[in-house]
Amino acid sequence: ISMTRSNPENKIGFLSDIRRMNVAMTRAKKKLVVIGDSATLSQLKFYTGFIEYAEKNNSYQSAWEFVS
Repeated sequence: ISMTRSNPENKIGFLSDIRRMNVAMTRAKKKLVVIGDSATLSQLKFYTGFIEYAEKNNSYQSAWEFVS
């Protein structure tokens, strides 16, 4: 899932409708990969919880880890 919201104002836009994320997440059969700007997404409690869950389960990687 590509969460393309990233901006200096940290505006989430249509991603604030968490029903969209719920539908996308529940459609995954074998693996779920979510790409997004955690600083922007974490402005909403739902995404903060999702990011914390991913971190706790060793499933979070920052794009900065891949910059050489």
